[in-house]
Amino acid sequence: MTDKTPKRKKIAQELGDTRGKIKMSVLRRIAKYLLQHKGMMAICFVLMVVSNALALVAPKLSERAINAIAPENGTIDIETVWINCLLMLAFYALSGILSYVLAVLMVKLSKKIIYTMRRQLFEHLTTLPVGFFDTHATGEIISRMSYDIDTVNTSLSHDLLQICASIITVIGSMIMMISISPMLILVFVITIPISIIYAKFRAGFVRPLFRRRSQKLGELNGYAEEMLSGQKTIKAYSKESVIGKRFDEKNAESVEAYYKAEYYAATVGPTVNFVNNLSLSLIATLGGIFYMFYISNLSGETAIPAIFTISLGGLSSFVLYSRKFAGPINEFANIISELQSACSSAEKVFAIMDSEPEPSDKEDAVILDNVKGEVSIENVRFGYVEDKVIIKDMSLEAGAGKLIAIVGPTGAGKTTVINLLMRFYDIDSGSIRIDGKEIKDVTRDSLRRAFTMVLQDTWLFYGTIAENIRYGREDATDEDVVRVAKMANIHSYIESLPSGYETVLSDDGVNISKGHRQLITIARAMLSDSPMLILDEATSNVDSRTEQKIQQAMYALMEGRTCFVIAHRLSTIQNADTILVVKDGDIIEQGNHDTLMSAKGFYWSLYHSQFET
Repeated sequence: MTDKTPKRKKIAQELGDTRGKIKMSVLRRIAKYLLQHKGMMAICFVLMVVSNALALVAPKLSERAINAIAPENGTIDIETVWINCLLMLAFYALSGILSYVLAVLMVKLSKKIIYTMRRQLFEHLTTLPVGFFDTHATGEIISRMSYDIDTVNTSLSHDLLQICASIITVIGSMIMMISISPMLILVFVITIPISIIYAKFRAGFVRPLFRRRSQKLGELNGYAEEMLSGQKTIKAYSKESVIGKRFDEKNAESVEAYYKAEYYAATVGPTVNFVNNLSLSLIATLGGIFYMFYISNLSGETAIPAIFTISLGGLSSFVLYSRKFAGPINEFANIISELQSACSSAEKVFAIMDSEPEPSDKEDAVILDNVKGEVSIENVRFGYVEDKVIIKDMSLEAGAGKLIAIVGPTGAGKTTVINLLMRFYDIDSGSIRIDGKEIKDVTRDSLRRAFTMVLQDTWLFYGTIAENIRYGREDATDEDVVRVAKMANIHSYIESLPSGYETVLSDDGVNISKGHRQLITIARAMLSDSPMLILDEATSNVDSRTEQKIQQAMYALMEGRTCFVIAHRLSTIQNADTILVVKDGDIIEQGNHDTLMSAKGFYWSLYHSQFET
């Protein structure tokens, strides 16, 4: 691309200019939300028509009042003047009241639509596969749900109403002007096409800029959310200045995108204003000539055709109608920036809604019940990306009630095995069976209910400690909650809190230590009746002494259940029935602790690397 390439073409090529088709599809989808409230839409339409009709009648009354006092009549009809002036006042007042009611109804309508849209977006997010959240920043998703939907809300409650009212006003004003002076309409034959062509040209140019503005804002929100959640680590490594510089870069990109969008959009209004003012000047000039012809005809000096004449009241009324006619076009130009922003925001919201949800279960999928916990993995091959295989050829047998430990270096594929067991991702080839049933032949819901997971990254919600522990089994009694809390060695700590088990945890439990958060999630897992357990570094955030106590409780909990444990601390899995040593996506060693130590292979080297002095 050379420097001689026009700026508009450069931006369009850079952002991908697909404005026509996408814009109409977005508008059609928004219209579907509106049509869900047909009754309220019908009321709004009636109010809009009546309000604008009353406002359109008023200039005609002005014509009658002015003609009643025009000098060419020779006399002044005060009664006609007062009647028409009072009628104008009443019409404008009633039109204003109806407009206010209409605006209130549109706000309520937009509130309902945005509620529905936000609910549908959140519900769709819950159906998306784990892979979607692995590739999209949390802050960016939140930006779609908050900022972008709010932008659409503003457009629905204000811009949509303004555009609909403008259409009625333009059509009504055109009809009234034709009835007053068909010849003066010729002025708009020149000026209106100029305004429309320019506005359309500018709209196509501005739209990709607003798409980019929304994109950059989402990236900024995502980065800010990521950095704010890691303040302790940032301060511990004294990286405040580094993240500050990175934030400045992203902030500058966001501001620059915002400036470009607003700058180019802001040039539309003044230009269209100029064209409209030009049309008023031409109307005043040509109307003045027609008025002179009108006076000349009254005096009998000439006999000019009536189509080329206009009364003073008619001219005044025509000017008022021309302002009403040209005003909406100018208003539309002024709200182009908001419309473009709303369309870009709606596109991003609909893009998430159009994301493929987690594949549905097979039609003949069965419910996995009465689970014993026999797990078989045969020749499994899997990669998150087609050309990058993580699990090459994995096979293992896990008997019911056995403890299976998975160890290996970082990136070996340990957590991937868990993702495949839970069907967060589907395998590329091979088979995984539970109690002899292929997991792809059972429903995902029943499969995942067969497992209880305790992850290294704890997740707690806003609510009491008791509610968080009871999350996996809502019918559990208070005695059950206390029992598992004691088993997880968290009961004494909870009792020491002012409100005990009714202590409210803030967002993600940030008002308690990370170790205590981990213990609460372990207690939650202990309360579950699932026949299989998955522990992914579940004790990584507690001290060694507490870890030993939790291990004793967990061994009792694990009895009779099939357990998969991912651990870096090899001391915690010495009693495992089977230890799988994973490296580069393959199981390179398999056996119990004593067998693997006797072999003096990779496990032996891992073990001694942790305990050598």
